[in-house]
Amino acid sequence: MAPSTSTPHPNRPLTGHPAPPARPPGSGRHVLAVVVGVQLAISIGFFAVMAHLVTYLRHDLGLLAGTIAVVLGVRVALQNMLFLPAGAITDAVGAARAGALACALRAAGFAVLGVIDGPAGLLGAAAVLAVGGALFHPAAQSLLAGVPPARRARGFAAYVVAGQVGAVAGPPVGLALLAGGFGLLSAAAAGAWAVGAVLFLLLPAERGAAARAGARLTGGVSAVLRDRDFRRFAMTAAPATLLADQIVTVVPLKEVGAGSTTLFFCVVAVAMAAVQPWCAAGGRGERPWVLRSGLVCAGLGYLALLAMPSGEGGHLVVLLVAAVLHGLAQGLMQSALFQTVTRCAPSGRFGVYFGLLSFVAGVAALTGGFVVGRLFDAGGGAAAMAPAGLALVAVLSAAFLRLPAASREHDGP
Repeated sequence: MAPSTSTPHPNRPLTGHPAPPARPPGSGRHVLAVVVGVQLAISIGFFAVMAHLVTYLRHDLGLLAGTIAVVLGVRVALQNMLFLPAGAITDAVGAARAGALACALRAAGFAVLGVIDGPAGLLGAAAVLAVGGALFHPAAQSLLAGVPPARRARGFAAYVVAGQVGAVAGPPVGLALLAGGFGLLSAAAAGAWAVGAVLFLLLPAERGAAARAGARLTGGVSAVLRDRDFRRFAMTAAPATLLADQIVTVVPLKEVGAGSTTLFFCVVAVAMAAVQPWCAAGGRGERPWVLRSGLVCAGLGYLALLAMPSGEGGHLVVLLVAAVLHGLAQGLMQSALFQTVTRCAPSGRFGVYFGLLSFVAGVAALTGGFVVGRLFDAGGGAAAMAPAGLALVAVLSAAFLRLPAASREHDGP
């Protein structure tokens, strides 16, 4: 990333926009159209399958619950473990090529899911999906980070909205395709990812990427690990992913019913999408208080779930309040984290900086998710400690958060 004229204080709002880490291939408008279009297509395909995968594995294939948990857990754990090396690979080969490879791997993984019926094959498919996911996110966001600043914030907002549209539209689309069998559903998802690979390949490769590949791959990881300010930021911001992920566990375990749970997640998606234009206007996502506000909203959302009264009418009102708070939290946190990585990563290093943040956040999410699950298994007062503990984590993260200064390094033209 080209430096700004002065390094801003890490705890003050930014007054300018540093240059992007590396200009993406093609025009900014073209890149945004490709990335947002791919995000919409693959999100619908992903959620169409994942919403019905557990039912398919349990009832159609007859797998035990423990086996299903292992298959799903391998994908999540491996993807989190690979974020850092995947980010370095993205910087080395170029974001467009990494995005095409990511989509191709996920297309293969979903295609295999539709024809494999044994645990070994399912684990292999989960591993392929994990590698593809670890490559896709740094690749797509590297392309967004490289567009001109005037379009970058709006482009990321459109990217987030497209993902939420896919999260809402995917399950009913999957239900319709499931009438033709899970094989048809998985083939459709594979097709969506294959289209994404083709669209990424239509973007010209970054100039000079091949010549710089070796240096970026060998030096990228060591460079980000030497950045003490960013390492500290990654540690204090890591709970953001845990706070976003655990509503998927906490809300169903509150036993509010399938209808109320579905309504909750729809409201979360709507609130998350609705706050994006506000984050994009004037580059608000770059300001330190935006990330803190997102963390505080998440904490308040868990406190609302903790205080949720019994009774259909009472719990529905509080559930909707909690859903709005969690939607705002996720929208604010995603925008702020993207803008922070864009500001801090040196030129050509967005992928590896994003990878380190995602890796640390993934470790926190996996560890925290295990603790939350054990608390709910214990029942009684221990179960009530889960949302209370998550709220405390949110407050502590907001209190200790300190955004790093903008990068002053260049990789050259």
